[in-house]
Amino acid sequence: MDSNTKNNTDLNSANLFVFFYKWRKPLLIVTLVAIISSVVVSLLIENKYESTVVMFPTTTSSISKALISEHNNGKQDVLRLGEEEEAEQMLQILYSDEIRNRIIDKYNLAQHYDIDDDVDYKFTKLQREYESNVTFNRTKFMSVEITVLDHNADTAAMIANDIANFLDTVKNRMRREVALQALEIVEDEYNNQAGYIQELDDSLELIRNLGIINVRAQTERLTEQMAIAILQGKKSATKALKAELDTLSKYAGIFTNIQEQILLEQERLVLLRSKYREAKVDAERYLQHKFIVNNAYPAEKKSYPIRWLIVVVSTFSSFLLTLVCILFFESIKSINFK
Repeated sequence: MDSNTKNNTDLNSANLFVFFYKWRKPLLIVTLVAIISSVVVSLLIENKYESTVVMFPTTTSSISKALISEHNNGKQDVLRLGEEEEAEQMLQILYSDEIRNRIIDKYNLAQHYDIDDDVDYKFTKLQREYESNVTFNRTKFMSVEITVLDHNADTAAMIANDIANFLDTVKNRMRREVALQALEIVEDEYNNQAGYIQELDDSLELIRNLGIINVRAQTERLTEQMAIAILQGKKSATKALKAELDTLSKYAGIFTNIQEQILLEQERLVLLRSKYREAKVDAERYLQHKFIVNNAYPAEKKSYPIRWLIVVVSTFSSFLLTLVCILFFESIKSINFK
């Protein structure tokens, strides 16, 4: 059995040698052509340089809550690095049309990528070219990488850095739109509340003009004076004091209610004042939404293409495809012969 296996192995090896020798010329020609053509093609491919920005997102969504609010739970710390949720939000903004269009306009990428104005589907081609050269990735450390490839090393670095800067621009624009609406709402509520308190003060002032200033103290004083007047038999004084007590009794409840209402409404006004101050800060002040770990710098050597890899893969693929075709041809001949 071992002898038969050895004979079969020798036979197969001999057949394989015969096979390659028989088809040596086609295989050699195809291999040489593949090597030459892949070398030529790889040399025609324009070099591209890679630049990368690495950054972490922040956790701060509201400046006022992070810096001036008394109810900060610690999650709004401006110095705290963002986590998965913030990294995903950052990626979504980086993929936005606004950032892409800003970069396209600033660097005139249609001309930079040699896309003619009269070509069909110009913007679609421009967008695909942009997406093939600009990529965003989240790392396992929850940071975000902006990677830019370009034929010019300086341009690649500038585009990467500008995309990082535009992130703040877009996010601040989004925040400001909502913050201005919130500020308008809080400002209206604050003004309405202040106006309502002023109305209560005006009503209280009318009662004060009737001589009612402090219900409790005045009641005690008038009651004491009236008792003295009655004991002394001063009827006119008693009558005057009784009129004052009647007026006090008539408006005392209203006076007290208005005073208590003013105190309650002033507490709400203080709360609205605090909300107004926070909304004003959110609408008018800005913080950056990223921590830059590495800025992009012009690369000293190209990143693409890897020419030796193109030559090796192309040559091997051509050789393998030729071999498969020859085997298929041999199989067809064998079938026909039988």
